[in-house]
Amino acid sequence: MSSASHAKTIVITGASDGIGAAAARRLRAGGHSLVLVGRSPEKTRRIGEELASPYFAADFADLGQVRALASDLASACPTIDVLVNNAGGIFGDRHRTRDGFEKTLQVNHLAPFLLTNLLMPTLRASGASVISTSSVAARLWGRIDIDDLNNDRRFSARKAYGDSKLANILFTKELHRRFHADGLAAAAFHPGPVATGFATGSTSLMRWVYQSPLRHVAGLITPDQGAITLIWLAETTPGADWESGEFYERLQIAGTSPQAADAELARELWDRSSRLVGL
Repeated sequence: MSSASHAKTIVITGASDGIGAAAARRLRAGGHSLVLVGRSPEKTRRIGEELASPYFAADFADLGQVRALASDLASACPTIDVLVNNAGGIFGDRHRTRDGFEKTLQVNHLAPFLLTNLLMPTLRASGASVISTSSVAARLWGRIDIDDLNNDRRFSARKAYGDSKLANILFTKELHRRFHADGLAAAAFHPGPVATGFATGSTSLMRWVYQSPLRHVAGLITPDQGAITLIWLAETTPGADWESGEFYERLQIAGTSPQAADAELARELWDRSSRLVGL
């Protein structure tokens, strides 16, 4: 049995659509205070008004917007009990952001890494949980080369996505190692194959699975079903209901890429990421 949850202040990125929006609706109905973040100003405003919750728009392909978001959140939220790093996606051909990074790496890893670190004073003071939406793709396609994080030597949309989702798990493990003694908890999870707008802008095979009639025979689940693990991690208590520093699937600790167990890689990825985003 899970322990009863008290009302929490929960920040959710990628909250305007998919499992982010589904989780936001359920968590708001459960009495929690939400702060919603999305890329589209219009869609984010709609979900914010629907749930009577404060909202901010930020495009993670621009780290300047991430820094501004962190400043806005720090001002708006004296306490953050849960930070859900849910924003992300799989993209098409290689594209460099205005910050100079491969877009998948930046949107899925560097931006949430930067946001979390900039919010660290509030997160530590709050004894927060940091939850990251990862994917089974970390195991299927992730193979991080620490000297080629932008995948300049071997790019494919699928590999870039797998690497970024593996980076989410390594970030979770290193976040736990560095800050769990201060009261911070961290978990990553795979939501399952969710039928959403995922992969719309991608040229990968995954676009044809998610955005064609194949979605009806591929065992895709609804956003509400995909949000179950996110909601569980957000509402319940680390240490009692789930273990910090782990990767979850269907409410259970799950296996993932062997690289996820490489503590030295996790440390090096953190240090490299810090230098890349200018921390």
